[in-house]
Amino acid sequence: MPVEDCYAALVWLSTHAQELQIDPKRLAVAGLSAGGGIAAGVALIARDRRLHPPLAKQILLTPMLDDRNTVTDSSLLPLVTWSWDDSWTGWNALLRDEAGSDSVSQYAAPARARDLRGLPATFIDVGTLDIFFDESRVYAEKLEAAGVDVEYQLYQGVPHGFEFRGAGTDVLNQALARRYATIKSL
Repeated sequence: MPVEDCYAALVWLSTHAQELQIDPKRLAVAGLSAGGGIAAGVALIARDRRLHPPLAKQILLTPMLDDRNTVTDSSLLPLVTWSWDDSWTGWNALLRDEAGSDSVSQYAAPARARDLRGLPATFIDVGTLDIFFDESRVYAEKLEAAGVDVEYQLYQGVPHGFEFRGAGTDVLNQALARRYATIKSL
């Protein structure tokens, strides 16, 4: 599973931090879209397996967190750049016949996690025209309820992947500045 591969890379980096001249107390995971879901899964594994030192932050950019997000919003459909059908295809490629079932691991679909206590500070951003808007908002709320420090940025009128379509726009410049500040704050 990709989340296990990414966790193995994190453990290697943490273990070799001194020889790489990296501060292991400043390690973060980050990802965009499905990569954001993988980053969230890695953060859950790192907490549960007691990575030491623990992650400093998780940076989830328009994250794909919930395999149960399958209901099409017809009012949004003409505006989306990543559809519910695309999502279904992605989740089924990862989970095969398990997508949407009770057997899906919280590490594969982090929105399924029941206990978010002990996770690192989190940055989440998403656009209002992104089909991951609701699951990102709910995840941010669950993190906050669990006592996790969360910065949640919502960008009006932008779809999934706006980073690749909005060169030079104010909203993209604002998003990139916030993302850069988040990384720099480590």
